Amino acid sequence: MSASASLRTGPRRSRRWLRPALAAAFVVVPLVEIWAILQVGRLVGPWWTIVLLVLDSLLGAWLVKREGGRAWRALREALQHGRMPAREIADGALVLIGGTLMLSPGFVLDLVGILLILPFTRPVARRLLTTVVERRLVVAPLGAAGAFGAGFGPRNASRPGPGGEGPVVRGDVVE
Repeated sequence: MSASASLRTGPRRSRRWLRPALAAAFVVVPLVEIWAILQVGRLVGPWWTIVLLVLDSLLGAWLVKREGGRAWRALREALQHGRMPAREIADGALVLIGGTLMLSPGFVLDLVGILLILPFTRPVARRLLTTVVERRLVVAPLGAAGAFGAGFGPRNASRPGPGGEGPVVRGDVVE
């Protein structure tokens, strides 16, 4: 099998779960939201349910503005001090994701959004986000088959560059 063929089949094999998961999310999540709205409507009545949905959205907008501003200030401060702003970027991403979830009508996704936005629940989500990102960014060990196509396969220790094929041009760098 050629490197380009493995490029076409490699990611597809590892992401076979993606299409069913998205289909389930687009079917199950709205059904759960409708069920939750109906349950709240049974408990407090239809008008109070609408009031709660509006208040929930207003609370979410206020939280996103407050926590987004804090995350932005922390990011600027980290950059001014020459620190790598990994924590601040993760916090900003979580506030953005939480705010996006708060835009959808319903109580379940709003609850998840609030958990991502609140400063005392965000560290748990940050650890989860860090774990997911680290798994996606793991570099294959030297000598592993080329995930980047031809020329990035096993290295030949006697030759510089990404792969062992092709001519080597020796020379000096002149500025």
